[in-house]
Amino acid sequence: MTAPLKHSDPIIVDVALGDRAYDIVIGRDVLQSLGERVAALRPGARAAIVTDRNVADHWLEKTQASLAAAGIATSHFTVEEGEGSKSYAGLQQVSEALIAARIERNDLVIALGGGVVGDLAGFSAAILRRGVDYVQVPTTLLAQVDSSVGGKTGINSPQGKNLIGAFHQPVLVLADTAVLDTLPQRQFRAGYAEVVKYGLLGDEAFFTWLEANHADIFAGGAAREHAIATSCRAKAAIVVRDEREAGERALLNLGHTFGHALEAATGFSDRLFHGEGVSIGMVLAAELSAHLGMIAETEAARISNHLAAVGLPTHLQDIAGFAQEGLADADALMALMAQDKKVKRGRLTFILFKAVGSAVIAPNVEPSVVRDFLKRRLERRAPAG
Repeated sequence: MTAPLKHSDPIIVDVALGDRAYDIVIGRDVLQSLGERVAALRPGARAAIVTDRNVADHWLEKTQASLAAAGIATSHFTVEEGEGSKSYAGLQQVSEALIAARIERNDLVIALGGGVVGDLAGFSAAILRRGVDYVQVPTTLLAQVDSSVGGKTGINSPQGKNLIGAFHQPVLVLADTAVLDTLPQRQFRAGYAEVVKYGLLGDEAFFTWLEANHADIFAGGAAREHAIATSCRAKAAIVVRDEREAGERALLNLGHTFGHALEAATGFSDRLFHGEGVSIGMVLAAELSAHLGMIAETEAARISNHLAAVGLPTHLQDIAGFAQEGLADADALMALMAQDKKVKRGRLTFILFKAVGSAVIAPNVEPSVVRDFLKRRLERRAPAG
Protein backbone atom coordinates (compact mmCIF):
# COMPACT_ATOMS: atom_id res chain seq x y z
CA MET A 1 0.00 0.00 0.00
CA THR A 2 1.42 3.39 -1.00
CA ALA A 3 0.26 6.97 -0.51
CA PRO A 4 0.05 9.50 -3.35
CA LEU A 5 3.20 11.59 -3.78
CA LYS A 6 1.42 14.96 -3.67
CA HIS A 7 -1.86 16.58 -2.70
CA SER A 8 -4.49 16.00 -5.37
CA ASP A 9 -8.14 16.74 -6.08
CA PRO A 10 -10.58 16.04 -3.25
CA ILE A 11 -11.23 12.38 -2.50
CA ILE A 12 -14.91 11.40 -2.43
CA VAL A 13 -16.00 8.46 -0.30
CA ASP A 14 -19.60 7.34 -0.83
CA VAL A 15 -21.64 6.11 2.13
CA ALA A 16 -24.09 4.00 0.13
CA LEU A 17 -27.23 3.98 2.28
CA GLY A 18 -29.83 4.09 -0.48
CA ASP A 19 -31.99 7.21 -0.33
CA ARG A 20 -29.94 8.36 2.69
CA ALA A 21 -26.59 8.03 0.92
CA TYR A 22 -24.09 10.84 1.29
CA ASP A 23 -20.57 11.81 0.34
CA ILE A 24 -17.51 12.28 2.50
CA VAL A 25 -15.39 14.93 0.77
CA ILE A 26 -11.74 14.81 1.85
CA GLY A 27 -9.01 17.20 0.82
CA ARG A 28 -6.95 20.25 1.55
CA ASP A 29 -8.92 23.55 1.53
CA VAL A 30 -12.26 21.94 0.63
CA LEU A 31 -13.98 24.13 3.25
CA GLN A 32 -14.29 26.88 0.64
CA SER A 33 -16.60 24.59 -1.38
CA LEU A 34 -19.08 24.08 1.50
CA GLY A 35 -21.59 26.70 0.35
CA GLU A 36 -21.67 25.42 -3.21
CA ARG A 37 -22.15 21.83 -2.05
CA VAL A 38 -24.88 22.72 0.48
CA ALA A 39 -26.76 24.82 -2.07
CA ALA A 40 -26.72 21.92 -4.52
CA LEU A 41 -27.99 19.50 -1.86
CA ARG A 42 -30.69 21.72 -0.33
CA PRO A 43 -31.63 24.66 -2.58
CA GLY A 44 -33.19 27.51 -0.60
CA ALA A 45 -32.32 26.09 2.82
CA ARG A 46 -31.04 28.23 5.69
CA ALA A 47 -28.27 26.93 7.92
CA ALA A 48 -27.52 27.12 11.63
CA ILE A 49 -23.86 26.53 12.49
CA VAL A 50 -23.05 24.89 15.83
CA THR A 51 -19.42 25.22 16.86
CA ASP A 52 -17.17 25.67 19.89
CA ARG A 53 -15.24 28.75 20.92
CA ASN A 54 -11.82 27.60 19.79
CA VAL A 55 -13.01 26.38 16.38
CA ALA A 56 -15.01 29.58 15.93
CA ASP A 57 -11.85 31.66 16.33
CA HIS A 58 -10.16 29.77 13.49
CA TRP A 59 -12.85 28.64 11.06
CA LEU A 60 -16.28 30.22 11.66
CA GLU A 61 -15.66 33.27 9.48
CA LYS A 62 -14.46 31.17 6.52
CA THR A 63 -17.43 28.82 6.93
CA GLN A 64 -19.89 31.71 6.97
CA ALA A 65 -18.19 33.30 3.96
CA SER A 66 -18.49 30.12 1.91
CA LEU A 67 -22.17 29.78 2.73
CA ALA A 68 -22.87 33.48 2.11
CA ALA A 69 -21.17 33.29 -1.30
CA ALA A 70 -23.70 30.60 -2.23
CA GLY A 71 -26.61 32.74 -1.03
CA ILE A 72 -27.26 30.72 2.13
CA ALA A 73 -28.50 32.66 5.16
CA THR A 74 -26.85 31.54 8.40
CA SER A 75 -27.01 31.88 12.15
CA HIS A 76 -24.57 30.37 14.63
CA PHE A 77 -24.39 29.13 18.20
CA THR A 78 -21.19 28.54 20.14
CA VAL A 79 -20.73 25.98 22.92
CA GLU A 80 -17.89 25.52 25.38
CA GLU A 81 -15.08 23.18 24.38
CA GLY A 82 -14.86 19.67 25.81
CA GLU A 83 -16.98 16.71 26.81
CA GLY A 84 -18.80 18.81 29.41
CA SER A 85 -20.93 20.28 26.61
CA LYS A 86 -22.13 16.79 25.62
CA SER A 87 -24.70 16.85 28.42
CA TYR A 88 -28.41 17.35 29.03
CA ALA A 89 -27.70 21.03 29.67
CA GLY A 90 -25.70 21.34 26.45
CA LEU A 91 -28.43 19.60 24.47
CA GLN A 92 -31.03 21.98 25.86
CA GLN A 93 -28.92 25.03 25.01
CA VAL A 94 -28.31 23.96 21.43
CA SER A 95 -31.90 22.82 20.84
CA GLU A 96 -33.33 26.07 22.19
CA ALA A 97 -30.88 28.08 20.07
CA LEU A 98 -31.98 26.21 16.93
CA ILE A 99 -35.63 26.83 17.75
CA ALA A 100 -34.92 30.52 18.39
CA ALA A 101 -33.15 30.68 15.00
CA ARG A 102 -36.37 29.32 13.45
CA ILE A 103 -34.66 26.37 11.85
CA GLU A 104 -37.36 24.42 10.03
CA ARG A 105 -37.52 20.88 8.71
CA ASN A 106 -36.28 21.92 5.27
CA ASP A 107 -33.28 23.80 6.73
CA LEU A 108 -29.89 22.49 7.85
CA VAL A 109 -27.78 22.28 10.96
CA ILE A 110 -24.03 22.44 10.33
CA ALA A 111 -21.74 20.83 12.93
CA LEU A 112 -18.45 22.73 12.71
CA GLY A 113 -16.07 21.16 15.20
CA GLY A 114 -14.73 17.98 16.69
CA GLY A 115 -16.54 14.92 17.96
CA VAL A 116 -18.27 16.73 20.81
CA VAL A 117 -19.81 19.33 18.50
CA GLY A 118 -20.69 16.71 15.89
CA ASP A 119 -22.42 14.42 18.40
CA LEU A 120 -24.24 17.29 20.13
CA ALA A 121 -25.33 19.15 17.00
CA GLY A 122 -26.27 15.90 15.27
CA PHE A 123 -28.44 14.76 18.18
CA SER A 124 -30.08 18.19 18.38
CA ALA A 125 -30.85 17.95 14.65
CA ALA A 126 -32.23 14.43 15.12
CA ILE A 127 -34.80 15.56 17.68
CA LEU A 128 -35.54 19.11 16.46
CA ARG A 129 -39.02 19.12 14.89
CA ARG A 130 -38.66 15.31 14.85
CA GLY A 131 -35.70 15.45 12.50
CA VAL A 132 -33.76 18.12 10.60
CA ASP A 133 -30.95 17.42 8.13
CA TYR A 134 -27.40 18.22 9.14
CA VAL A 135 -23.91 18.49 7.66
CA GLN A 136 -20.73 17.42 9.41
CA VAL A 137 -17.68 19.68 9.02
CA PRO A 138 -15.23 17.86 11.32
CA THR A 139 -12.23 19.89 12.50
CA THR A 140 -10.27 17.21 14.38
CA LEU A 141 -8.58 14.11 13.03
CA LEU A 142 -10.69 11.94 15.33
CA ALA A 143 -13.92 13.44 13.99
CA GLN A 144 -12.77 13.25 10.37
CA VAL A 145 -12.00 9.52 10.50
CA ASP A 146 -14.61 8.36 12.97
CA SER A 147 -17.31 10.31 14.76
CA SER A 148 -18.52 12.39 11.79
CA VAL A 149 -19.25 9.27 9.71
CA GLY A 150 -22.00 6.76 10.35
CA GLY A 151 -24.83 8.70 11.96
CA LYS A 152 -24.19 8.06 15.65
CA THR A 153 -25.20 11.14 17.62
CA GLY A 154 -25.68 11.66 21.33
CA ILE A 155 -24.70 13.00 24.71
CA ASN A 156 -23.12 11.55 27.83
CA SER A 157 -24.91 10.53 31.00
CA PRO A 158 -23.20 10.91 34.37
CA GLN A 159 -23.37 7.10 34.35
CA GLY A 160 -21.55 6.56 31.09
CA LYS A 161 -20.42 7.70 27.66
CA ASN A 162 -22.91 8.24 24.79
CA LEU A 163 -25.80 6.54 26.59
CA ILE A 164 -28.39 9.04 25.30
CA GLY A 165 -28.62 9.46 21.53
CA ALA A 166 -29.99 8.51 18.15
CA PHE A 167 -28.89 7.23 14.76
CA HIS A 168 -29.21 10.22 12.42
CA GLN A 169 -27.14 10.22 9.22
CA PRO A 170 -25.70 13.50 7.91
CA VAL A 171 -26.39 14.59 4.33
CA LEU A 172 -22.74 15.54 3.75
CA VAL A 173 -19.38 15.23 5.51
CA LEU A 174 -16.72 17.75 4.51
CA ALA A 175 -13.27 16.88 5.89
CA ASP A 176 -10.80 19.68 5.18
CA THR A 177 -7.35 18.36 6.08
CA ALA A 178 -5.93 21.90 6.24
CA VAL A 179 -7.93 22.66 9.40
CA LEU A 180 -5.88 20.01 11.18
CA ASP A 181 -2.83 22.28 10.91
CA THR A 182 -4.21 24.37 13.79
CA LEU A 183 -4.94 21.33 15.96
CA PRO A 184 -2.84 20.94 19.13
CA GLN A 185 -0.45 18.01 18.83
CA ARG A 186 -2.06 16.14 21.71
CA GLN A 187 -5.47 16.27 20.01
CA PHE A 188 -3.99 15.14 16.70
CA ARG A 189 -2.33 12.19 18.41
CA ALA A 190 -5.63 11.29 20.07
CA GLY A 191 -7.32 11.23 16.66
CA TYR A 192 -4.54 9.09 15.25
CA ALA A 193 -5.56 6.32 17.65
CA GLU A 194 -8.79 5.95 15.67
CA VAL A 195 -6.81 5.75 12.41
CA VAL A 196 -4.75 2.91 13.88
CA LYS A 197 -7.99 1.20 14.92
CA TYR A 198 -9.02 0.68 11.29
CA GLY A 199 -5.78 -1.11 10.51
CA LEU A 200 -5.98 -3.24 13.62
CA LEU A 201 -9.57 -4.37 13.21
CA GLY A 202 -9.49 -5.42 9.57
CA ASP A 203 -6.52 -4.29 7.46
CA GLU A 204 -3.07 -5.46 8.53
CA ALA A 205 -1.51 -3.96 5.38
CA PHE A 206 -2.84 -0.54 6.37
CA PHE A 207 -1.42 -0.94 9.87
CA THR A 208 1.96 -1.86 8.39
CA TRP A 209 1.75 1.23 6.16
CA LEU A 210 0.99 3.38 9.21
CA GLU A 211 4.07 2.02 10.98
CA ALA A 212 6.15 3.25 8.02
CA ASN A 213 4.35 6.52 7.21
CA HIS A 214 3.02 8.00 10.44
CA ALA A 215 5.58 10.84 10.40
CA ASP A 216 4.19 12.18 7.11
CA ILE A 217 0.64 11.97 8.46
CA PHE A 218 1.62 14.08 11.46
CA ALA A 219 3.60 16.50 9.25
CA GLY A 220 0.59 17.18 7.02
CA GLY A 221 1.89 15.52 3.87
CA ALA A 222 -0.18 13.68 1.29
CA ALA A 223 -0.12 10.63 3.54
CA ARG A 224 -2.60 12.47 5.77
CA GLU A 225 -5.37 12.48 3.13
CA HIS A 226 -4.57 8.88 2.24
CA ALA A 227 -4.89 7.77 5.88
CA ILE A 228 -8.14 9.69 6.38
CA ALA A 229 -9.67 8.36 3.15
CA THR A 230 -8.66 4.77 3.94
CA SER A 231 -10.18 5.09 7.41
CA CYS A 232 -13.41 6.59 6.06
CA ARG A 233 -13.74 3.87 3.41
CA ALA A 234 -13.32 1.21 6.07
CA LYS A 235 -15.93 2.76 8.33
CA ALA A 236 -18.36 3.48 5.48
CA ALA A 237 -18.21 -0.14 4.31
CA ILE A 238 -19.07 -1.41 7.79
CA VAL A 239 -21.82 1.18 8.33
CA VAL A 240 -23.47 0.24 5.03
CA ARG A 241 -23.52 -3.43 6.03
CA ASP A 242 -24.66 -2.81 9.62
CA GLU A 243 -25.98 0.71 10.11
CA ARG A 244 -27.49 0.24 13.57
CA GLU A 245 -24.84 -1.98 15.11
CA ALA A 246 -26.80 -5.21 15.07
CA GLY A 247 -23.61 -7.15 14.42
CA GLU A 248 -20.42 -6.30 12.52
CA ARG A 249 -20.44 -2.58 13.35
CA ALA A 250 -19.55 -3.48 16.93
CA LEU A 251 -16.01 -4.10 15.62
CA LEU A 252 -15.64 -0.30 15.38
CA ASN A 253 -15.72 -0.28 19.18
CA LEU A 254 -12.26 -1.87 19.36
CA GLY A 255 -10.66 -0.38 22.46
CA HIS A 256 -13.83 1.46 23.44
CA THR A 257 -15.21 -0.81 26.17
CA PHE A 258 -12.08 -0.19 28.22
CA GLY A 259 -11.64 3.34 26.88
CA HIS A 260 -15.13 4.60 27.73
CA ALA A 261 -14.79 3.26 31.28
CA LEU A 262 -11.50 5.12 31.66
CA GLU A 263 -13.09 8.33 30.35
CA ALA A 264 -15.90 7.99 32.87
CA ALA A 265 -13.42 7.29 35.66
CA THR A 266 -11.57 10.51 34.80
CA GLY A 267 -14.79 12.51 34.73
CA PHE A 268 -14.87 13.05 30.94
CA SER A 269 -12.13 15.61 31.48
CA ASP A 270 -8.95 16.66 29.71
CA ARG A 271 -7.07 14.23 31.94
CA LEU A 272 -7.87 11.69 29.23
CA PHE A 273 -8.99 12.53 25.69
CA HIS A 274 -11.27 10.03 23.95
CA GLY A 275 -8.56 8.84 21.55
CA GLU A 276 -6.13 8.41 24.43
CA GLY A 277 -8.64 6.19 26.19
CA VAL A 278 -9.08 4.21 22.95
CA SER A 279 -5.29 3.82 22.66
CA ILE A 280 -5.03 2.34 26.15
CA GLY A 281 -8.18 0.31 25.46
CA MET A 282 -6.74 -1.21 22.28
CA VAL A 283 -3.57 -2.22 24.13
CA LEU A 284 -5.66 -3.76 26.91
CA ALA A 285 -7.75 -5.59 24.29
CA ALA A 286 -4.57 -6.91 22.69
CA GLU A 287 -3.09 -7.97 26.01
CA LEU A 288 -6.36 -9.62 27.05
CA SER A 289 -6.38 -11.46 23.70
CA ALA A 290 -2.84 -12.68 24.41
CA HIS A 291 -3.85 -13.64 27.94
CA LEU A 292 -6.69 -15.74 26.48
CA GLY A 293 -4.33 -17.39 23.99
CA MET A 294 -5.93 -15.76 20.95
CA ILE A 295 -2.77 -13.97 19.74
CA ALA A 296 0.93 -14.10 20.56
CA GLU A 297 2.34 -11.68 23.10
CA THR A 298 4.64 -10.37 20.36
CA GLU A 299 1.59 -9.21 18.40
CA ALA A 300 0.21 -7.39 21.43
CA ALA A 301 3.62 -5.78 21.89
CA ARG A 302 3.66 -4.68 18.24
CA ILE A 303 0.39 -2.81 18.75
CA SER A 304 1.57 -1.19 21.97
CA ASN A 305 4.93 -0.24 20.47
CA HIS A 306 3.40 1.63 17.53
CA LEU A 307 0.98 3.61 19.68
CA ALA A 308 3.78 4.49 22.09
CA ALA A 309 6.04 5.51 19.19
CA VAL A 310 3.68 8.36 18.26
CA GLY A 311 3.35 9.48 21.87
CA LEU A 312 0.02 7.93 22.80
CA PRO A 313 -0.60 6.45 26.26
CA THR A 314 -0.56 2.67 26.29
CA HIS A 315 -0.89 1.75 29.96
CA LEU A 316 -3.29 2.67 32.73
CA GLN A 317 -0.39 4.20 34.61
CA ASP A 318 0.11 6.72 31.78
CA ILE A 319 -3.11 8.53 32.76
CA ALA A 320 -2.66 11.76 34.71
CA GLY A 321 -3.65 11.30 38.34
CA PHE A 322 -3.60 7.54 37.98
CA ALA A 323 -3.69 6.93 41.73
CA GLN A 324 -6.95 8.81 42.22
CA GLU A 325 -9.85 6.78 43.56
CA GLY A 326 -11.85 4.92 40.90
CA LEU A 327 -9.07 4.64 38.34
CA ALA A 328 -6.77 2.22 40.14
CA ASP A 329 -9.67 0.02 41.26
CA ALA A 330 -10.51 -2.99 39.07
CA ASP A 331 -13.98 -3.40 40.58
CA ALA A 332 -14.80 0.28 39.94
CA LEU A 333 -13.67 -0.05 36.32
CA MET A 334 -15.74 -3.21 35.91
CA ALA A 335 -18.80 -1.35 37.23
CA LEU A 336 -18.24 1.42 34.67
CA MET A 337 -17.85 -1.11 31.86
CA ALA A 338 -21.15 -2.68 32.93
CA GLN A 339 -22.86 0.54 31.75
CA ASP A 340 -21.41 0.14 28.25
CA LYS A 341 -23.95 0.22 25.39
CA LYS A 342 -22.68 -3.16 24.19
CA VAL A 343 -23.77 -4.93 27.37
CA LYS A 344 -26.50 -7.46 26.58
CA ARG A 345 -28.47 -9.05 29.41
CA GLY A 346 -25.73 -8.06 31.80
CA ARG A 347 -22.93 -9.67 29.76
CA LEU A 348 -20.01 -7.55 28.59
CA THR A 349 -19.04 -7.68 24.92
CA PHE A 350 -15.38 -7.16 24.07
CA ILE A 351 -13.70 -6.66 20.73
CA LEU A 352 -10.60 -8.84 20.77
CA PHE A 353 -7.94 -9.99 18.29
CA LYS A 354 -7.38 -13.12 16.23
CA ALA A 355 -4.37 -11.36 14.72
CA VAL A 356 -3.10 -7.87 13.98
CA GLY A 357 -5.61 -6.75 11.36
CA SER A 358 -8.30 -9.22 12.41
CA ALA A 359 -10.65 -8.32 15.27
CA VAL A 360 -13.59 -10.39 16.51
CA ILE A 361 -16.64 -9.79 18.66
CA ALA A 362 -16.29 -11.70 21.95
CA PRO A 363 -19.58 -11.64 23.86
CA ASN A 364 -18.87 -14.25 26.51
CA VAL A 365 -15.64 -13.36 28.27
CA GLU A 366 -16.02 -14.25 31.93
CA PRO A 367 -16.16 -11.08 34.10
CA SER A 368 -13.91 -12.75 36.68
CA VAL A 369 -11.24 -13.25 34.00
CA VAL A 370 -11.42 -9.59 33.01
CA ARG A 371 -11.33 -8.44 36.65
CA ASP A 372 -8.23 -10.53 37.39
CA PHE A 373 -6.61 -9.31 34.18
CA LEU A 374 -7.25 -5.66 35.13
CA LYS A 375 -5.92 -6.20 38.63
CA ARG A 376 -2.65 -7.47 37.20
CA ARG A 377 -2.43 -4.50 34.84
CA LEU A 378 -3.13 -2.11 37.69
CA GLU A 379 -0.26 -3.60 39.65
CA ARG A 380 2.26 -2.42 37.07
CA ARG A 381 4.53 0.23 38.45
CA ALA A 382 3.92 3.75 37.20
CA PRO A 383 6.77 5.13 35.05
CA ALA A 384 9.41 7.09 36.95
CA GLY A 385 9.20 10.89 36.94
